[in-house]
Amino acid sequence: MSEITTPARLIVGRETRPHLPAYLKLRHDAGRDRWILLAPERVLTPDQTAVAVLKLCDGKRSVDDIVAVLATEYSALADVIRADVLDLLQGLADKGYIKG
Repeated sequence: MSEITTPARLIVGRETRPHLPAYLKLRHDAGRDRWILLAPERVLTPDQTAVAVLKLCDGKRSVDDIVAVLATEYSALADVIRADVLDLLQGLADKGYIKG
């Protein structure tokens, strides 16, 4: 009898280098002037904050790198942004929309 294994849960931390899996695409819907995430048999509509974070999830930048870019762009405290980015990315990772 073979054992069924489930992949380990990704815990998103400051050094995680998040990226979208190959089956998920971030696209701008020009007709509706909004960003969408295209997944198999599913279309998600992230808010502006999520889009700003997802655009930076290239697998090269760490969470801290993403936070630094956003803190500069929005003239905000990195600690506040970091907490929000970690929450967002962990929620997306738990649903399989972010890999690390």
